[in-house]
Amino acid sequence: MTSPRVTVQQAWDALAEGNERFMAGDLHHPQQNAARRSELRASQAPNAAFLGCSDSRVAAEILFDCGLGDLFVVRNIGQIANENTVATMEFAVAELGVAVIVVLAHGTCGAVKAAIDQTTSAPSEVTPAIRKELEEIRPAVQQEWFATQQVSPYVDPSLIDVDAVGRRHLDETVNALMRQSTVISDAVAAGELGIVGCQYQLEEGRVSPISWVGQLEITR
Repeated sequence: MTSPRVTVQQAWDALAEGNERFMAGDLHHPQQNAARRSELRASQAPNAAFLGCSDSRVAAEILFDCGLGDLFVVRNIGQIANENTVATMEFAVAELGVAVIVVLAHGTCGAVKAAIDQTTSAPSEVTPAIRKELEEIRPAVQQEWFATQQVSPYVDPSLIDVDAVGRRHLDETVNALMRQSTVISDAVAAGELGIVGCQYQLEEGRVSPISWVGQLEITR
């Protein structure tokens, strides 16, 4: 088990500062030169890991103004905590010594919209592989629907808030990492790891913390 090189708070603060630079258009583009490439030739030591949506507009290194070797990244549709992503995050914690995992949802997520569509009375045709992944998001759709509507078990897309569903699914992804991995939950309990669930607003560029676990002081 590799120990973190920075505290949980230090790892998160560095990311938050990078996002502030991104929003302000004052990107430093750190760690992106030939010297950095040479430095990383033999090994890597990122302080943060990132589980995000595969959406082309949500590139972690850009949103947090990071460079080569700074983030250990896995992305899929709807930032789903499946077996592969949990294993990847475990590797980041156990072998690389990351101090924080950021789980990043984003506004108007296409995967969330697709999951909403799958809970309507006439869902669209999707491939079996896509349907299997969307099943992980559907509980958040149903939770949001029944929290605000009591008329029908079938969702009306015009009456449900896509971003609210996204936040519910984000919380579940954070919980799933803790629930499915003792490596991750033990590291949080030991004060060596924090997990921050965030939602990214496409127009503003802000990464807003929604929920978190670990030894962190965060202002929403």
